[in-house]
Amino acid sequence: MALALNQVVKEYPGGVAALRGVSLEVPDGDQVAVVGPSGSGKTTMLTIMGTLERSTAGSVQVAGHDIGSASDRDLAGLRAHEIGFVFQGFHLQESMSVVDNVALGMLYTGQPLRQRREVARIALERVGLSHRMDFKPKQLSGGERQRVAIARAIAKRPVIMLADEPTGNLDSKSGGEVIDLLHRLASDGATLVLITHDEAIAGGFGRRVQMRDGEIVGDDRT
Repeated sequence: MALALNQVVKEYPGGVAALRGVSLEVPDGDQVAVVGPSGSGKTTMLTIMGTLERSTAGSVQVAGHDIGSASDRDLAGLRAHEIGFVFQGFHLQESMSVVDNVALGMLYTGQPLRQRREVARIALERVGLSHRMDFKPKQLSGGERQRVAIARAIAKRPVIMLADEPTGNLDSKSGGEVIDLLHRLASDGATLVLITHDEAIAGGFGRRVQMRDGEIVGDDRT
């Protein structure tokens, strides 16, 4: 099981409950779209899946690891090797080349820079950007910048890919290309969980999880 959440609660100071007893299992290789209005808990659930936050209560397993008993060091290693992130904001270093931006995403894998750059070149070829490797992010279109972010996520061959509104800053054509690319890359065997407000995008996934007020209110397969 790639991801397993059981009665997960997340509360913030002031008694704000972002998640209210969420239970969800995502088998290896599944592709899941998570939909719901703003404030429904989608992003909070994704950050807990990605070990960027810990739950207040409940159990979380990621790639077979019990997150509740893992140290911060263990979680950093899990993120470095097994989880790839794609966000709405591209989070690229404007002063660095495209290839070095992708290599930077593998900084904590322990690989030397030369090896990381070689892996980065392969990842950029996979997303169709071999001709842009030496460009700076400001020289790229929005769609290209997001593809760089995807290359950074897949360079370490993660078993789990988590995407939070990856088309939010893109026009419909570029957004469609990004979603097609994520589907294609995930078809290699990685588990994909994607957050979106776009029902058309969610409709392209085999499984659609709906959230509202910190709870899962629907879980459907097509």
